Amino acid sequence: MEEKEISRAVIKRLPRYYRYLGELLESGTERISSGELSERMQVTASQIRQDLNNFGGFGQQGYGYNVKHLHTEIGKILGLDQDYNMIIIGAGNLGQALANYVKFEKNGFLVKGLFDVNPKLKGVAVRGIVIRMTDELPAFLQEHDIQIAALTLPKQYAKEMAVFLVDHGIRAIWNFAHTDLHLPEDVIIENVHLSESLMQLSYNISRYSREHK
Repeated sequence: MEEKEISRAVIKRLPRYYRYLGELLESGTERISSGELSERMQVTASQIRQDLNNFGGFGQQGYGYNVKHLHTEIGKILGLDQDYNMIIIGAGNLGQALANYVKFEKNGFLVKGLFDVNPKLKGVAVRGIVIRMTDELPAFLQEHDIQIAALTLPKQYAKEMAVFLVDHGIRAIWNFAHTDLHLPEDVIIENVHLSESLMQLSYNISRYSREHK
């Protein structure tokens, strides 16, 4: 299939499709129409068809979508048909929570290392992953093929660490630090601001309260 530009909005919906289809697979559902999928996902059926048509369609008139096939194909589009080795920099509460999240491994994201600067954490194991000190990073990165680094450290250290990681060959950063990173164009960055998500929730609560007085 010829490569074409896909909107960010479509890309953001793909993981939701993948998750819902996975739930349907677990429940034993073999096929589903765009209308039925629409009711589950709160996305219009026409939007679902438009989204999937960006990648070839996958549906059949009068039949709908084969759940297993669509789940597999969306997984391929998302790159989930391969494994990614990942490290986490920052072994505080958030870093340890990420390391403990076993579903990452089910989707092919394999946590290979957990790093921190706090000597009290050195040698502590989180789900079998021993916390190392950040001064061990250069040797670790040289010995292991790591594709992704997750940053769960204070923002004042994030930029310096990101530059260090890029200098040592990391080309994908999942950034939870409360700051946006600006790195070379060949570095893929996903900035995750948890507080912004909470603020959006706060806005929706406030708007709902105003509309239902």
